[in-house]
Amino acid sequence: MPTTSAYHLLPAARALPVFCTGFAVLLLGSSAARAQAPGTPVGLQCEYLPNPLGLDAPHPRLAWRLADGRRGAGQAAYQLVVGTDSAAVGRGQGAVWAPAKTASAQQLVAYAGPALRPYTKYFWRVKVWNKVGALAATSAVASFEMGLLNQQNWLGAWISDSQDKNLRPAPYFRKAFQVPRQLRSARAYVAVAGLYELSINGHKVGNHRLDPMYTRFDRRTLYVTHDVTAYLRPGANAVGVLLGNGWYNHQSTAVWDFHNAPWRNRPAFCLDLRLTYTDGTVETIRSGTDWKTALGPLVFNSIYTAEHYDARLEQPGWDAPGFDDAKWKPAIYRTAPSKHIVAQALAPIRNVEPVPAKTVNKLNDTTYVFDLGRNISGVSQLRAQGPAGTVLHLRHAERLYPNGHVDQSNIDVHYRPTDKSDPFQTDIFTLGGKADEVFMPRFNYKGFQYVEVTSSRPVALTAGSLTGYFMHSDVAPVGQVRSANPTIEKIWAATNNSYLSNLFGYPTDCPQREKNGWTGDAHIASETGLYNFDGFTVYEKWLADHRDEQQPNGVLPSIIPSDGWGYEWGNGPDWTSTIAIIPWNLYLFYGDAKPLADCYDNIRRYVDHIAEQSPNGLTNWGLGDWVPVKSKAPVELTSSVYYFTDATILAKAAQLLGHPADHARYAALAAKIRAAINAKYLNRQTGVYGSGVQTELSVPLYWGVVPDELRPKVAANLASRVAADGFHLDVGLLGTKAILGALSENGQADVAYRLAAQETFPSWGWWIVNGATTLHENWPLDAKSDISLNHIMFGEIGAWLYKGLAGIQPDPQQPGFKNVLLAPHFVAGLNQFEASHQGPYGVIRSAWQQSGKGIHYEVTIPPSSTATLVLPVGAGQKVYAGGQLFGPALPSSAPLAAVHATQRYQLAAGTYQLEIR
Repeated sequence: MPTTSAYHLLPAARALPVFCTGFAVLLLGSSAARAQAPGTPVGLQCEYLPNPLGLDAPHPRLAWRLADGRRGAGQAAYQLVVGTDSAAVGRGQGAVWAPAKTASAQQLVAYAGPALRPYTKYFWRVKVWNKVGALAATSAVASFEMGLLNQQNWLGAWISDSQDKNLRPAPYFRKAFQVPRQLRSARAYVAVAGLYELSINGHKVGNHRLDPMYTRFDRRTLYVTHDVTAYLRPGANAVGVLLGNGWYNHQSTAVWDFHNAPWRNRPAFCLDLRLTYTDGTVETIRSGTDWKTALGPLVFNSIYTAEHYDARLEQPGWDAPGFDDAKWKPAIYRTAPSKHIVAQALAPIRNVEPVPAKTVNKLNDTTYVFDLGRNISGVSQLRAQGPAGTVLHLRHAERLYPNGHVDQSNIDVHYRPTDKSDPFQTDIFTLGGKADEVFMPRFNYKGFQYVEVTSSRPVALTAGSLTGYFMHSDVAPVGQVRSANPTIEKIWAATNNSYLSNLFGYPTDCPQREKNGWTGDAHIASETGLYNFDGFTVYEKWLADHRDEQQPNGVLPSIIPSDGWGYEWGNGPDWTSTIAIIPWNLYLFYGDAKPLADCYDNIRRYVDHIAEQSPNGLTNWGLGDWVPVKSKAPVELTSSVYYFTDATILAKAAQLLGHPADHARYAALAAKIRAAINAKYLNRQTGVYGSGVQTELSVPLYWGVVPDELRPKVAANLASRVAADGFHLDVGLLGTKAILGALSENGQADVAYRLAAQETFPSWGWWIVNGATTLHENWPLDAKSDISLNHIMFGEIGAWLYKGLAGIQPDPQQPGFKNVLLAPHFVAGLNQFEASHQGPYGVIRSAWQQSGKGIHYEVTIPPSSTATLVLPVGAGQKVYAGGQLFGPALPSSAPLAAVHATQRYQLAAGTYQLEIR
């Protein structure tokens, strides 16, 4: 991940002031990368990962960017070299695949050489000819390594212990082995039904958490590859595996019935530890019945509730050579959970950020309440000492009662415990009596700000005794927002905190009471995620989960993955349009059509099912505008708009992927749906949909249902409705997605900003001024239901800051920000704003400052990209660069024009400093 600040500010005398930094820091590259020759390829990735291990993709995608700030910089041609000898590849030789020099600006290329071999490490580099001076520059050598590629290549057996699925203690496994001669490399391939931690010679391997990622276990199982060379030594060695339940063996009871999942069983695993010696020979230490197993100190683990650990039961050295395992039992064979064992190739979950407790409140000698100062997803780590058998309960919550104790009443509402042995979000740690003991859950995460520690005996704790760890899929930040309005920055930070708190190998709704992959929440927040984080790999994995879950008739459940819950409630086009919207967004942001191609038949089956059920073009299948402030639009209106959106995306995908008959069919279907919506709900004389509440006006406007000639009138009605509502929100989930963009894209940006920056109820700012560090699930602070304090479903505002204020949007005609659509809005009430986003070609930056003399606007377009810039220009104003008129301006384009008076320009790559006065 790049490591230096991306803010190319003006010289000091003219620089834009820097305001508080917000959440993520956008980084560009090391100082070494900056020192490279202009036009050098950097940021090399394979399958959207840097130097990945264990790939199964037969045609992995290779991508790079150019380090070049020169005006008009870009790639004119490229040449790839892929081989198995890094030194030879560095010289441009020894190629397995070396296609000829290709005259193209393309910087995403799928491998198309001879079939890749399992277990093989490949090295690659790219040479680029820059169109500025036709100079050539060569990248550093990068690598990717193939995994097993075929399930038949596994040598290990699926094993477990002989215990019943309801037994609570977790199983530990070990095997001793010899390394008789010098190793060249060692890889561990681990497939698991459940969760695992791998250790070798007493050391945990790697820093991943909660591997492998959650899938529909009986249809697709993931395996993870580890480079374990450094963990091994000549002579005696031992490998250990600890299995956790995860979603596979769900022992807690809640309303979604995961304890009755059809796949549920005692956790199991399959492992190949492949040792390659310097003499070229290969030996595989494999899982089988020669492994030994026993129970240990991890006496209970639930991904949903918590973890219980009894340090008195520890067996030191269990995963090291020389341990006496005579009392351990042989492992048993188990059937593989599925017939589809595939590589896990996505950003891993990690403990990304330590969050020390800010304060601790000692209520009595046995009760302490720790406050992290912010709401996070993750775990807490406790250091304590006391007599053996002392039991500490760590109760996690988002808020406190007036008496100082933690309050879980807003997050435990869906839990259905059968007894008191598994308290919600409450770890139980039994001390072993050592001088200093540390506990942190291995197979669980929670959503919390406060931790109440209650001990069975008096213990001495300080604020330093407890540390929280913000835990999530470790996706790289690619966005930054800075604003003269600190509330806007805090809303952006809170949105990012909620987005990350709900990213655990799949997007979730909340990290405490549910942890479900609600489809509606996810597509609403997908643009927010993509502007701020490089989440391509997580979304691509989740789309595979969609394909696993889709019924033959096209129906999808409302939560994905699912144990079967959600096919009968909560789904419908307003929610499960994820199957169309997310691959389309990935195409727009990355210029990669593979997710659309992978999901094409699934989108088609989904749209065909709705068409079969709704021959008149309207559908009332769906939840509608979930958790509204007070007014709710008709479900038929909002669901039909999403049906239209799905059909529109399908028509575009058909055209893109070369299916002309489908393109014509689904374009006609989209037109039919649009006409049916407008015939029933639009009053053409008044420009009002339905009764004219905010969602009724904004959803058709945002998603392109409103006839072009009526867009200004409908937008004016929406602005008037917002004004009548005191410039406050009166929307739910679907309206929140639409309202800001519907206003700003149709000449009402000032109204959109006033709504976004509002600080009284109901608004995002209302949460912020009341201390929120994450987004909430309901607008009132004292709501009686739907009151999680860490939800992402109202998170579209995080994307709107880039789209509506900075004006940065991808161009569907040249996706992946090959051409950037730039339409900044210099809104009343905000003097300064800046946003930057690192797309596939580099950093796009849009920054503006208003003063009495006019507007200063600075924009950076990355190499190999262009931009279509639309600037609002007032009466008598002109656009200048360096004291000279800037131009030439292009003819106005109505779809891009955000206000009536605009100037339109086509920009080459580079940085521009413009004045409007």
